[in-house]
Amino acid sequence: MTSLQLARIDLRGTTPTTASLRHSLPRGGTDVESVLPTVAPVVEDIRAGGAAAALRYGEKFDGVVPPAVKVPQSLLDAATEELDDEVISALNEAIKRVRAFHSTQVPADHEEEIAPGGIVGERYIPIRRVGLYVPGGKAVYPSSVIMNVVPAQEAGVESLVVASPPQENGWPHPTVLAACKLLGVTEVWAVGGAQAVALMAYGDDSEQLEPVDMITGPGNIFVTAAKRLVRSVVGIDSEAGPTEIAVLADDSADAVEVAYDLISQAEHDPMAASVLITDSPAFADEVEKEVAARYSVTLNADRVREALEGEQSGIVVVDDLEMAIQVADAYAAEHLEIHTREAEAVASRITNAGAIFIGRYSPVPLGDYAAGSNHVLPTSGTARHASGLSTHTFLKAVHVVNYSQQALADVSQTVITLANAERLPAHGEAIKARLERN
Repeated sequence: MTSLQLARIDLRGTTPTTASLRHSLPRGGTDVESVLPTVAPVVEDIRAGGAAAALRYGEKFDGVVPPAVKVPQSLLDAATEELDDEVISALNEAIKRVRAFHSTQVPADHEEEIAPGGIVGERYIPIRRVGLYVPGGKAVYPSSVIMNVVPAQEAGVESLVVASPPQENGWPHPTVLAACKLLGVTEVWAVGGAQAVALMAYGDDSEQLEPVDMITGPGNIFVTAAKRLVRSVVGIDSEAGPTEIAVLADDSADAVEVAYDLISQAEHDPMAASVLITDSPAFADEVEKEVAARYSVTLNADRVREALEGEQSGIVVVDDLEMAIQVADAYAAEHLEIHTREAEAVASRITNAGAIFIGRYSPVPLGDYAAGSNHVLPTSGTARHASGLSTHTFLKAVHVVNYSQQALADVSQTVITLANAERLPAHGEAIKARLERN
């Protein structure tokens, strides 16, 4: 096996602009547009044919037909009974930590008297019913059950369904079912891929499959395409791309630890991105040497190698810490680790990242499972403007306006003047009708 080699981008001696960085930094991504013609007929067929159509596509794509769409409660109960006690304990600990953090995110309703008698308030109302997608495929993701279900529960969502692909036995993976049981989830659908997204969006009355109001959770390019196609019918959290890590490090960092962090993220997917940003060419060399020496002993070595040698991964060498911060903000990583002197101070200057992990004892795998933070995060540079999944995702803010007669009268001329300026005089007449008739 030839030695693994990471692409290297040398920005030393340059003054990069935001535009030039967007062109030069490693970036893979997925072309969702390219699969829309494939996914659109699936979505339309399921819109018309419901669960039967979804099961046909499941058989076509995955070769599995579950006995039913809804997983029986007896299977949920059995999943926890058959799971190893150590795994059950780990799941419970992760649930506890994620709930402890997400419970603090619930905002309080509030109101303000803008003028005497003129009150404007804001209420936070949970989305009524949500669909939470948990992928299968290359790995098993009970952690994604936790990361989706807990914030929905803490927001006060009254109805939720988890959808996850059936395995060879016809049902979702037992560990996924066990996580659902531990969280008190009672509705699980054995359907995956684009067909799961479509079925959650449109439902099927004949099978008592109620549609949802919002769909969240990561998935492959077909899941992402389906979310794009149904987002006029339901809300979605994001169009998630392959997972990514950026490590901002100076020569004080531990090359072995950084190498393992790059490898661990590459383990997810051949399209996963692992990027090192450093002002030390010697440290870059050391990390590359450690990655090459260590990746081959991992369980998923072939997948790791493909990801690390892909166009989405590499090492970026810069002049100094200032440029490193600029590059990190331009890249806007899903996960950003800081391994520098005074790491907390450096982290405080970062503005674009899905989540920031400070120092050697806060690696990304901690956040993947049990830090308490959420691991459903913005990818593909969208951390410049988007946030990760949280309790806020499942809440909608509703403005409440309550003016007295006098308060309306006090501001009436302002409204009438602006309405006339916009050539919408009926707006002003609606104000006058209330004041002139009293």
